[in-house]
Amino acid sequence: MTMDLFEQASPEPRAEPLCEGAVVLRRFADTSGAELLAGIERVAKQVPFRQMQTPGGHTMSVAMTCCGDWGWVTDRQGYRYQHQDPVSGVPWPAMPDVFNALATGAAETAGYASFQPDSCLINRYSPGAKMGLHQDRDEEDFDQPIVSVSLGVPATFQFGGLLRGNRPQRVPLAHGDVVVWGGPARLRYHGVLTLKTSDHPLTGSYRYNLTFRRAR
Repeated sequence: MTMDLFEQASPEPRAEPLCEGAVVLRRFADTSGAELLAGIERVAKQVPFRQMQTPGGHTMSVAMTCCGDWGWVTDRQGYRYQHQDPVSGVPWPAMPDVFNALATGAAETAGYASFQPDSCLINRYSPGAKMGLHQDRDEEDFDQPIVSVSLGVPATFQFGGLLRGNRPQRVPLAHGDVVVWGGPARLRYHGVLTLKTSDHPLTGSYRYNLTFRRAR
């Protein structure tokens, strides 16, 4: 059997370490992409995507919604998790089973077997949208990892150090790629460079990102 035939018969995701505690799982969510996008659509029908404001009054270029027990929000009052959508006052939609299964499976593959997310932040990037370097530090337990799923058009993920001034790695991400970081990498700065105009058969010009966390 040649190597080409072996590779075609073994569609296992490829793990690419970024640093101690962080890894990219290439194509991990590829086969479940359509089901994940259907879940996003169901969530967005209950709580539509919106561009939130930062405490300083800046309107984010990325549109967001959430599902799970806790949703992450930002407004003039600050950054925080809460049970209800701040606009409608209704609880966030339940996390779809396919979301939870993917998040726990990716975390286990990356070496975090006990991860049970209670929050999923869903980001929708249109061309020109970006996410500046930041830390995920609004959660209560930093022992739990972050699981970040890319769907749709490609993007460049920035993965920095523990200080804002550390030069970040530039990591290209395609549809189905999953980044998991925790342990010594849990508080590393990260972000997404400005999304370029592109097209994907499942999402058109959009990129979606599912970020799973244990908030409480």
